[in-house]
Amino acid sequence: MERACLECGAKIVGRIDKKFCSDACRNAYNNRINKDSKNLIRNTNNRLRRNYRILETLNPNKKSKCSRAKLIERGFDFNYFTSIYTTKAGTMYFFVYDQGYLPIDGDYYALVKRDD
Repeated sequence: MERACLECGAKIVGRIDKKFCSDACRNAYNNRINKDSKNLIRNTNNRLRRNYRILETLNPNKKSKCSRAKLIERGFDFNYFTSIYTTKAGTMYFFVYDQGYLPIDGDYYALVKRDD
């Protein structure tokens, strides 16, 4: 029984369980199959990374205050965060890894860094 490469259709020579004619075909096939999910993950991670850098830059001393306009001006996206911490009083902190922000009076945010 002659086997064909799943990517290019070329004849496969070698082991009986081999599915691709070369590493290039194997990589191209897997990249094509996983393209959509990898793009989603890559884009989400890029947004989280950008948010983290912005918070880290604006909050060098573990606690500070910042306006919403300043965050948006730097490209901060409020839709992307890694966790929410709710205090006993019901206050909700939004965290991007260990950098967090808390909406406070007006259009201001308290920036905090969580200790490990």
